[in-house]
Amino acid sequence: MIWIVNPFDNLPMEGNRPQRYWLMARAFAKAGHEVVLWTSDFSHATKAKRRIVREAEEAFEVRLVPTLPYPKNICLRRIVSHRRLAATWHAMARREARRPDVVIASTPPLGLCDAARRFAAEAGALFIADIMDAWPETFERLLPRWILSPLRRTARRIYCGADAISAVSRRYIALASSYGAASPMYCCNHGIEMAGKPPETHSNGLRLVYAGSFGMSYDLETLIRAVLAMPEATLDIAGGGPKEAALRTLAAGCPRIRFHGYLGEEELRALLAAASIGVVPMFPDSCVGIPYKLADYAAAGLKVVESLGGEAGEVVAKFNAGRHYAAGDVDSLRRAIGAASSLPPPEGGFAEFFDAQKIFSGYVKWVEGLR
Repeated sequence: MIWIVNPFDNLPMEGNRPQRYWLMARAFAKAGHEVVLWTSDFSHATKAKRRIVREAEEAFEVRLVPTLPYPKNICLRRIVSHRRLAATWHAMARREARRPDVVIASTPPLGLCDAARRFAAEAGALFIADIMDAWPETFERLLPRWILSPLRRTARRIYCGADAISAVSRRYIALASSYGAASPMYCCNHGIEMAGKPPETHSNGLRLVYAGSFGMSYDLETLIRAVLAMPEATLDIAGGGPKEAALRTLAAGCPRIRFHGYLGEEELRALLAAASIGVVPMFPDSCVGIPYKLADYAAAGLKVVESLGGEAGEVVAKFNAGRHYAAGDVDSLRRAIGAASSLPPPEGGFAEFFDAQKIFSGYVKWVEGLR
């Protein structure tokens, strides 16, 4: 039996596309494994309690863990919520009559992943830490390093105590190694379901799109300023986050910049299909390797402009799918948009790189080889 533990992903029954852990659960079930996907009864994206989950035709179980709501991503109540979530999940797991053979837990959140490590040791199960983001490193831009020391100790326990480690990018594999982890490691980047051939885009002009969070790691102010200075360009923004009010104020009075809020799968698919360029406006020190949105853009057949560099930049350059710009530099972004607009459509390998079926079938085989 495989247990997968992650509280953050959106759920398909809420109108969203299947994300990493749903696709992972589906791949294990397809390979003949009994699977339980543990997630939160509180949506991190919408900050609302979830309805009762039904797996529809999926061949795996979904368990909702009661979670204390929190109003925003950075707040004291979220810290309390994560601590309670870890304790609640651990108590629920110990009451289960059926014990797993493998426990795969995402990090973040660190507390829940550490609880999964402890439970796996109690149950005699193989424990795999799957690194989605660099905690606490991602907070170094906001907080003094000494405040993060307790989180570093937790991260070290997780990485050094894992039987194996997987991660969405090579950057996170290197991070685990820097903590002293020496267990088997596997890079399993984000994937997305490919509904046949990527759709053709329908825009002949500079129709830009951004889909994602409005957090501190995102260079959205530069994106809006660039579009304000480009009368030939439009920008559609899907998502939400703590900087939304400030971004709306910055874009006020410009009908070419449209905020759509959180969109369901079909609405987002239509928005991407109508665009010409997808933007990945992230600061290089955000500690992100390859973000979800790059997979979304690739699946939609979009050209890309990105400021992240690193592995994301390597993938874009490899398939001649777009151009890089310097984060915070409006002129650099405008030049990159102009250069990307003259490129031919991305090569087919760009979308194939994010094909969930290939990515997670490979991951299943790796896990099976560990046992």
